[in-house]
Amino acid sequence: MARVLIMASDGFEQSELFVPLEKLKAAGHQVDVAAPEAGEITGWDKDDWGKSVTADKAIAGLSEGDYDALVLPGGVINPDTLRQDGKAVALIRDFADAGKPVAAVCHAPWLLIEAGLAQGRRLTGYGSIRTDLRNAGAEVVDEKVVVDRGVITSRNPGDLDAFVGAIEDALG
Repeated sequence: MARVLIMASDGFEQSELFVPLEKLKAAGHQVDVAAPEAGEITGWDKDDWGKSVTADKAIAGLSEGDYDALVLPGGVINPDTLRQDGKAVALIRDFADAGKPVAAVCHAPWLLIEAGLAQGRRLTGYGSIRTDLRNAGAEVVDEKVVVDRGVITSRNPGDLDAFVGAIEDALG
């Protein structure tokens, strides 16, 4: 089975990390969670802090060569934090350059913009970031899941079944 990396920081949208984590593990994939620092990170659940998860790895020590796919949960805080982390942005670009699936849901497509992956791609994301995606040169659509040249995007937690299904399809 595949090795999947979920990259997040404090403030990840709780369901957007836990649903892919649990479903991909249940499908037999090895899934690691990485954050700017290894250790506990805490999710955001609707309007307050939610559950924590242990980040197995620190982003700085990782290589795309160790994984088959990258998953980026949303939330507002998480991608806004990671887009300012040069190592996180470089790792996203490395996955894409290697032709490996990069999956981003909700606000996480902000990270695709930061990594230079939006230009010329068909993408979706949370309603409030669609102008950002357009301004970065993406063709923005309002669909549950969009797959374009290895980049998988979804709009919100309501799309998670389709999002995880597209990740599983990409992993073969």
